[in-house]
Amino acid sequence: MKIFVAGATGAVGLPLVRALLTLGHDVTGMTRTGPGVDRLREVGASASTADAFDPKSVRDAIAAAAPDVVIDQLTMLPADPADLIKSIPNDTRLHKEGGGNLFAAAEELGVGRYILQSRGFYLDAPVGQVANETARLRYNAPGPIGESTRTMGAYEDQVLGSTALQGVVLRYGFFYGPGTWYRPDGAIAEQLRNGKATIIGDGAAVWSFVHIDDAVAATVAAVTAEPGTYNIVDDDPLPVSEWMPAFARWVDAPVPPRMSVADALAVAGEEAVYYHTSLTGASNFRAKATLGFTPRRLLWANNAHGPRYTRDMRVSQTAGHD
Repeated sequence: MKIFVAGATGAVGLPLVRALLTLGHDVTGMTRTGPGVDRLREVGASASTADAFDPKSVRDAIAAAAPDVVIDQLTMLPADPADLIKSIPNDTRLHKEGGGNLFAAAEELGVGRYILQSRGFYLDAPVGQVANETARLRYNAPGPIGESTRTMGAYEDQVLGSTALQGVVLRYGFFYGPGTWYRPDGAIAEQLRNGKATIIGDGAAVWSFVHIDDAVAATVAAVTAEPGTYNIVDDDPLPVSEWMPAFARWVDAPVPPRMSVADALAVAGEEAVYYHTSLTGASNFRAKATLGFTPRRLLWANNAHGPRYTRDMRVSQTAGHD
């Protein structure tokens, strides 16, 4: 097939491009002007430097590539996770405007399938349960997180509700592995080694991760699979109080100290507290059943103390689209 990947040199984008090319697809990658162009050319992909915020530029790029499938992997996240919260508004704008331009062009130009990167870590489920694909995003989250989830939720609805093309929404967990923050020489490991990472409050928020290579494999499968929503997460949703010390042991860093919610609100803000106290994990049952998704076990899960959190979790059946 002819496949157009926006955000083609990101943590998922570039390995996805390589995987698609290996399978014989004709791939055009959209990236910013600069070294990303050479990264695409050296693996055999065509490169487009269309500006995501320019509707005509995006339309012209898709018209030139004439793809069967468009995959939106656009992100605008910082190199340093300490800057995450303040970077979210720009990332949200990219999805609202840049993603909107991409989707409008795909519909207008007769693209057959549209695959959207969404968030598997912002799903709304009751405490003690993991969310399935019917769960909505956390629209009531604080500050820029809430704005992000509302924007992504509206984008998901557009993609899934289209009558012009087949829509697929992939709700990825937190990425770990090569090119991400979560790896032995990555930014989170460095924070832990420098004593800059803490567990806030009870650390009861449950995080779902996914290895970058497993995310790529699921995305490749989504090119031809049944349309709809899939949670692309591994089998090891863990609370912050378990996964962060386990990750620290895995990367040979000190176990992080604790910080009270009151102190964290004063130092880091409401959003940081939310990440450590309110998130819920996600179920990958549908992705396993339909995409043949077989994620590896979370690489530092063996370093976690106590029973695996998933044993006592139930899948949430909260209302929403599937």
